[in-house]
Amino acid sequence: MAQFVDREDELERLEAAYESDDAEFVVLYGRRRLGKSELVRQSILGRDDAVYYQATESTAENQLEYFVEAATEAVPAVGNVRRDWEMLLEALGREDAVVVVDEFPFLIDADEALPSRLQRVWDTALSETGMTLVLIGSSISVMEEKVLSGGSPLYGRRTGTIDLGPLDVGEARAFFPEYGPEDAVRTWAIYGGTPYYLQTIDPGASVADNVQRSVLSEQGLLYSEPEFLLRTELRQPNTYFSILRALAHGRRTPNEIAGMAGVESASLSTYLQKLRRLRLVERHIPVTASPTSSKRGRYRIAAPLFRFWFRFVYGQQDRLRLLEDDAFEELVAPELADHVSPLFERLCQQALPQLVDGRYRAVGQWWYREHELDVLGLSDAGLVAGECKFTSSPVGEGELADLERTTEQVRWSEEPAESSTRYALFSRSGFTDDLRATAGDRADVFLYGLEDVLAPAR
Repeated sequence: MAQFVDREDELERLEAAYESDDAEFVVLYGRRRLGKSELVRQSILGRDDAVYYQATESTAENQLEYFVEAATEAVPAVGNVRRDWEMLLEALGREDAVVVVDEFPFLIDADEALPSRLQRVWDTALSETGMTLVLIGSSISVMEEKVLSGGSPLYGRRTGTIDLGPLDVGEARAFFPEYGPEDAVRTWAIYGGTPYYLQTIDPGASVADNVQRSVLSEQGLLYSEPEFLLRTELRQPNTYFSILRALAHGRRTPNEIAGMAGVESASLSTYLQKLRRLRLVERHIPVTASPTSSKRGRYRIAAPLFRFWFRFVYGQQDRLRLLEDDAFEELVAPELADHVSPLFERLCQQALPQLVDGRYRAVGQWWYREHELDVLGLSDAGLVAGECKFTSSPVGEGELADLERTTEQVRWSEEPAESSTRYALFSRSGFTDDLRATAGDRADVFLYGLEDVLAPAR
């Protein structure tokens, strides 16, 4: 049985729409596998006024017939209405029904005029009822273009939008509650916060056994998952595969990515833009830079499983078959800490505002020329600089000294006139006695272990 975790805020928003006396038009969208369908199914449990229709890739006639079948179960009178979207929705509106259309892009593929017809019936009839209409879509580009954008006939009609994201690490831990903090960070850095991926985890097995079974084995549920999703979304995915592989191997700037992927620099931005629209890649800039004008952007894979897959599975399928059950120990284990480290940095950035007091304007990474900080928080009291180490050695005073020297290079145009700098060190393997003594003597130095990083997410 599928495990349903968290999503309380989204459930409350949907249920509030259902209970509203006014007409509600909610758009729910996001990347595949995030649990959009399950979220809505949970929200209508026990309701006898809810129509749930899962669209399929079929003809317009078949889709309409299937919708009638689903609607008639909840509202029998609909069975006598003419087979026409506008007439059917108008009849459901008179009943103040909750109507959920899942995978709405499939309907548009079969009938491009459907958004215009929905707009017409909404404006002429439904907007004056107590009906709730929920449109769900996994094709982000279609939902943005055909439903959300200013050029869509439906623009301006929606009363609510839920852009569903992954679970955070605290919510994801519900799928592996017995794991200690080190294994919890490793697991999140491999599976991320996508419920479908997390449900493949056997909480009674080790991280290595789970990854071997679900990701590295040819029979594993996630063995071909990234490739399948990319081929679903992209017509000619091979170039995208090369770009994602370069990103998974640590290439961050456009020149580095183009060089490893074998892509012309001039055309790279088009590919990256498409991957960003699919929520698979994200661009980030130094936290002190302007989001609108900075040209120092770097790129990274947003979904941890995709990052893991393109590093350890893509192009290595033959080796995985030869190694069989030894694949994790031979291929992954020696490089796992290196894979986890950048994702651990993201967790530290997310945890900083709860760990070090302050009113933060922004938290992220910072870099300039050869200088780089894993974590930098811009607060009303000044800077909070952080170093993250997911290594097997404890962090010592040398790392604190390096952190202090690097922080001196930071220039922040909005820094308060009276400000101070504080330092946070995050470590997988603890801290040396000397550093602990220094932190005990100084009010501006903070030391945090893995459990500290994970605790704010709970």
